[in-house]
Amino acid sequence: MDLLNTLVDKGLRRELPTREEALAVLATSDDDLLDVVAAAGKVRRHWFGRRVKLNYLVNLKSGLCPEDCSYCSQRLGSKADILKYTWLKPDEASKAAAAGLAGGAKRVCLVASGRGPTDRDVDRVSDTIRTIKEQNEHVEVCACLGLLSDGQAERLREAGADAYNHNLNTSEGTYADITTTHTYADRVDTVQKAHAAGLSACSGLIAGMGESDEDLVDVVFSLRELDPDSVPVNFLIPFEGTPLAKEWNLTPQRCLRILAMVRFVCPDVEVRIAGGREVHLRTMQPLALHLANSIFLGDYLTSEGQAGKADLEMIADAGFEVEGAGEVTLPEHRVEAAGGCGSVCGSHEGCGSHEGAEAHGHGGADVCGHEGGGVCGTAAAPAVQEARTDLVAVRRRGAGTDLAPNA
Repeated sequence: MDLLNTLVDKGLRRELPTREEALAVLATSDDDLLDVVAAAGKVRRHWFGRRVKLNYLVNLKSGLCPEDCSYCSQRLGSKADILKYTWLKPDEASKAAAAGLAGGAKRVCLVASGRGPTDRDVDRVSDTIRTIKEQNEHVEVCACLGLLSDGQAERLREAGADAYNHNLNTSEGTYADITTTHTYADRVDTVQKAHAAGLSACSGLIAGMGESDEDLVDVVFSLRELDPDSVPVNFLIPFEGTPLAKEWNLTPQRCLRILAMVRFVCPDVEVRIAGGREVHLRTMQPLALHLANSIFLGDYLTSEGQAGKADLEMIADAGFEVEGAGEVTLPEHRVEAAGGCGSVCGSHEGCGSHEGAEAHGHGGADVCGHEGGGVCGTAAAPAVQEARTDLVAVRRRGAGTDLAPNA
């Protein structure tokens, strides 16, 4: 397929595909899916080999958020029956983090619901970061606290944070349809603040909120322009009690095409499969490892994930290996460009305020009949997927409970 050969060549050169080429990936047929995965897999292996980075979420403060993000189980007015608790103490958070690190995680993502941290909250999280770093050698810490005010990113960096996550989630054109209590520009500003403070920027998206292929390409091209070190790709988890509870249109094939498109547009960044992989990729999760080089281990913020042991077995069975604590995640040219930050450092659900919390999903579409993989601008109508509410389990263990975590 000429399209895929072109995209592989561009990916190996870090050259940006055209919008038409990115749209064509999303419009490929199921018959061509394995070819798409194989092509994007060449780009993934060129920059990251067969390593898989493991990340672990610790929900420092759960629920009762004043923001109205439609996808989130912690949103204002949510009827979802999730855990609700205020800030974990530093030693409680460190204990939760240690469970993930013992399971092979390299990075801990400290997440808190809310619009953004107060200065007192930054002090509290700084104490937690220092405690985790003192008790766990070589750990990376990513803070995910919402919108940042001036000077807060610098304070987190001084406390030892390696990265900051804040997802764009969807395109600028559709953002106001998803959230009204803050703007797309607010999110971009926070990512830029983190980057300017010397933190490794982490920013991604949520697929499956009713967006078009054009919206998906828009947000991924915007992410490429922001140049984060890591891009979490979340697939909407349609929580009962949220406005998007009925959005059940993602298929495993659609998820793989989205991940492939992200890899082609962002060839040399850490692409992370975040929330919703178990719900929407299901038995095709191992194929996704050929596209992404990073996943979350165990549970998410308010939902349960696949058993940690099963994650490790899946990685080994698929012929991949867990990235070690001493290994550098990013390609050398990105490490040098970051001035050292992001060398070992690199979301609904991704790590990223609650917005990444429980990643959520919908989508679906194929068909491009052009011989040689020519660009096709029109995909077939989405195939509606039967709701799989049995795959959505509210987290009742780990942080905020007396039960052992899944790690």
